Amino acid sequence: MYVIGMNSGTSVDGINLALCEFLPGPQPQTISFRLLAQREYPHEAALRQQVLNLCHSKQGALDELTELNFRLGEAFASACLAFLDEEGLRRQQVDLIASHGQTLYHQVEAGHVLSTWQMGEPAVIAQRTGITTVADFRVADMAAGGQGAPLVSFFDALLFADDAKTLALQNIGGIGNVTLLPAGKGLAGASAFDTGPGNVWIDYGARYFSQGRETFDRGGQMARSGQVDQSLVSEVLTHPYFQQPPPKTTGRELFGDAFAHDLINQAAQRQLTDADTMATLTAITAESIALAYQRFGPPHIDEVIVSGGGSYNPVLMARIQALLPASQVKTLESYGLTASVKEAVTFALLGYETIYGRAANLPQCTGAQARAILGKIIPGSNYTALLGHLAKDYQGQPSQSDQPAQLTRLYFLSQ
Repeated sequence: MYVIGMNSGTSVDGINLALCEFLPGPQPQTISFRLLAQREYPHEAALRQQVLNLCHSKQGALDELTELNFRLGEAFASACLAFLDEEGLRRQQVDLIASHGQTLYHQVEAGHVLSTWQMGEPAVIAQRTGITTVADFRVADMAAGGQGAPLVSFFDALLFADDAKTLALQNIGGIGNVTLLPAGKGLAGASAFDTGPGNVWIDYGARYFSQGRETFDRGGQMARSGQVDQSLVSEVLTHPYFQQPPPKTTGRELFGDAFAHDLINQAAQRQLTDADTMATLTAITAESIALAYQRFGPPHIDEVIVSGGGSYNPVLMARIQALLPASQVKTLESYGLTASVKEAVTFALLGYETIYGRAANLPQCTGAQARAILGKIIPGSNYTALLGHLAKDYQGQPSQSDQPAQLTRLYFLSQ
């Protein structure tokens, strides 16, 4: 089955797409996949700024929010059609689209109903492409009492769990999240949570000090020559979130632009240079990651495998390695996958699992009280053909009164 996964992260940089082919695995309850193509399409500047403004203000007019959902749906649909065209693919060659959409708000504060909102109307995507679309993946986990994240832990544990090595799969997008995989424990031993700010404050600093000319610290150049204010780093790390035990998630709602702006003001009061401030913001991300491992991780981690935009920041990566001298810090590329495409591949996998009716959350990672089939299905013009594909796959299998058995392993087939 051919599935396109799509995602726009908390940095709101653009839409990542990955075309995956899923195949039966070598053992029962396993599957294999190939990554056939991948691309990223930047958001239009006005659309990106509108999303960032809403995330910053935490409020918006009903007419603006309603329209934005459809505008983002059009953006995802356009990215998908451009992707198909540039890869020389016909729509009929793709069985399914799995779209995470764009998170606008993620509510996990005490005293509130667990809830989340991912925009990017999937009905628009299905209508424009003609391809059945799965979307809105987080809400089923939250309905089961979970925090709806990190969902990538399902992908991490299936693909990377190792009998001999203890691994940390660290994603550094706008927000950082980690999946911890103790050696020999498989899916059951996985734990996951958000470590705190990833690139979100670094990106804000880059925009602030460049007066909008840069949207991120390219190659860590802005931080490279700066001196870290360790006392400011230590003050930030006393925030209650860093003491809170997992499962836990966070987002721009807590660690957003307002927090970053306050830090920049504090840095100015301490007479830090622009470079010093960027170095300090970078250090906060690195040290929050190392602190999370120290407080909530296993005693020893053999490898830290980093994905997301932060993996392309050599200053950030070097600081993480310095803080974790007993671990080998490497990027996802060393395993044959591009660091920026991991979440798009994850949602392709989650969409595939939805269509087959299999649960794809790990309750010990999200805090859910039960396993859950994730996502909502929006039929496209290929829906009948897709159902026929599924019927053939299930033909001859014994009928089951309960849900199909959960996957136990995922294999990556390199090209």
